[in-house]
Amino acid sequence: MEQFALQFVPERRVFTVSELNAAIRGILDREFQEVWVAGEISGTKLAQSGHYYFILKEREAQLRCVCFRSTHRYLKFKPQDGVSVVARGRIDVFEQRGEYQLLVEFLEPQGHGALQFAFEQLKKKLAAEGLFGAARKRPLPRFPRKIGIVTSPRGAVISDMLHILERRFPGLHIRLFPAQVQGEGAAGDVCRGLEFFSRSGWADLVILARGGGSLEDLWTFNEEAVARAIAASAAPVVSAIGHETDVTIADFVADLRAPTPSAAAELIVCTREDLVGRIDGLGRHLIQGARYRRAMSRRALDRQGIQQALSLVDRSIGRRLQRVDEQEYRLRERIRAMVEARHRMHRSLESRLRRYDPRPRFARDRRRLESARASVSHAIRLDLSRRGARLEALAAKLSQLSPLRILERGYAIVTNEGGKIVTTSRDAPAGSEVKVRLAEGGLEAQVTRSG
Repeated sequence: MEQFALQFVPERRVFTVSELNAAIRGILDREFQEVWVAGEISGTKLAQSGHYYFILKEREAQLRCVCFRSTHRYLKFKPQDGVSVVARGRIDVFEQRGEYQLLVEFLEPQGHGALQFAFEQLKKKLAAEGLFGAARKRPLPRFPRKIGIVTSPRGAVISDMLHILERRFPGLHIRLFPAQVQGEGAAGDVCRGLEFFSRSGWADLVILARGGGSLEDLWTFNEEAVARAIAASAAPVVSAIGHETDVTIADFVADLRAPTPSAAAELIVCTREDLVGRIDGLGRHLIQGARYRRAMSRRALDRQGIQQALSLVDRSIGRRLQRVDEQEYRLRERIRAMVEARHRMHRSLESRLRRYDPRPRFARDRRRLESARASVSHAIRLDLSRRGARLEALAAKLSQLSPLRILERGYAIVTNEGGKIVTTSRDAPAGSEVKVRLAEGGLEAQVTRSG
């Protein structure tokens, strides 16, 4: 029975971590290729790579999301914390951390339109950069002779503008840059038109025009690229977008906003009659000024006698004041010379006092004493060293001649009872006592036989 159970044990398959993550990634990729998820954005981060990382969360759950740089550039608005959105994308596995995430391909805010939200978001961004500031607005030329227009070549907008310009001031030079003003590619056409007039330097000013429409129809003029092209234009730009109630980002960036394209044509040029009237008025002011100048000259001529007398008095007073200035200058120079002489005397006395100051001599004597002390100390150490070396040499010789060295080789010194060193058998007869000195210690012995 045990053998039968062992036959049905399933074969064990061991995954590596990478293999398991890859398998899960394949399953999720097949099952969740396009999902829609609703939630609130939190923890938004823009990485150096240009990718957006954020979290979609609700009360008790959250989902990590990533929006690649190649994708978010086409979104109507950028991820922002606290915004409730609906995101579309596919589920993917980030294998390095073993986490699944949503690759966002579309993002739309909940509660109000995406276009309006994108409009407010871009408006806030460009305002923070100063593109709407009054300080960067350029004045329009009073009498423009060359006018560039960026708009559609078809429709009532361009014909109305040309008719008004011709009626108000015939003879103006006008160039039209034909551009698509709605739909895909319209923003690129408008930017190219602005760049053309900016690069060529031909136009005195540029009009950006379009007829009315919905927010979607006018969206070309809410694109960031168009706003930056207007800000970078070398010539002043007049925005004439839609009706008076229509407001676009281009209106905020342009140097002048016109309520309508027709109003733009009326604002940038005056009529010939207005110009002739201004010239007549200037002529009258010129005649009045000449008359006033002539009257003032006559009055000045009458007062010339008095002015000559005053001039003589002024010159006399001036010469006397000049003498006073000269005396003051001499007095200042003399005081300066006296002060300088006192300074020199003080420096001389200070130098003499420094010469007789005993402190430098004490310092020199102290240095000589320290030098002599060091020399004596060195000589004593050298003499002690020589004497020590000599003592060590004599000690070595004495050690070589010492009888103790002989005793160390096994010899001994024998003395009799009288303390005399025994050299013959007669010095220690039988029955006498002797002392034996060894290399270490000694012995006392009795002679038993002598011969």
